[in-house]
Amino acid sequence: MRLYHQRWEHESAYYALRHTIMSGRNLRSGDPAGIEQEMWALLTLYQALRTVMVEAAEALAGTNPDRCCFTVALQTARDQVVQAAAVITDPADAARLGLIGHRILARLLPPRRQRVSTRKVKSPMSRYSTRHDDGRPDTSRTITGLDINVLEPAESPPQLPAISRDDRHTAPTDRRRHRILALLEKDPTRLWRPRDIAAHFGDITMETMYRQLSRWAETGLIHKLGPGLYAATAWTPTPLA
Repeated sequence: MRLYHQRWEHESAYYALRHTIMSGRNLRSGDPAGIEQEMWALLTLYQALRTVMVEAAEALAGTNPDRCCFTVALQTARDQVVQAAAVITDPADAARLGLIGHRILARLLPPRRQRVSTRKVKSPMSRYSTRHDDGRPDTSRTITGLDINVLEPAESPPQLPAISRDDRHTAPTDRRRHRILALLEKDPTRLWRPRDIAAHFGDITMETMYRQLSRWAETGLIHKLGPGLYAATAWTPTPLA
């Protein structure tokens, strides 16, 4: 029940990364290596500032870290680097909290209110404003109770072999291509994933399965309807005369 009221907290992290730190800008690098470097720098800065915020909250008993302002932490850190600013007159505070921690505690946010009503899309221009009737109310309503459904964990998928079985010298009807095409033909409307097909037979690795399905899709034996989605198409197991 307590966690329910904090279920959107992770969105604060996305907002801090995209808007507070980046101000909505895109990454500058034009190559994968540079983008990776920028992402690691961005995440490192974010974690460092969050660590300072938590330490500042712990220094003041009973203070929830939610009340620490990320914008204050970022601006103070930036001032220290760019302008050598944010000077503290009390040396004890500097030694105990540091410049960033001192500024954070001096500008604590009010206690975060709990979300007690259902979430509703308010923007008429949002692409989420039109949705199917899924049982959620169209207007905000006070939450008076929660139903919790405990789902049994799904069974672990079977382990695939480390080496694919070599069936080049078997009878044509026993070869993998014939068996897989027959499997897809049994349910022509089903979209099969390579892992599902590989697990069904249990004698092929995922690498081989992906490679063979891609090759058969290129030759027209099967349809590739999307990333990793395959379906049957017209075919005949009878060899050409």
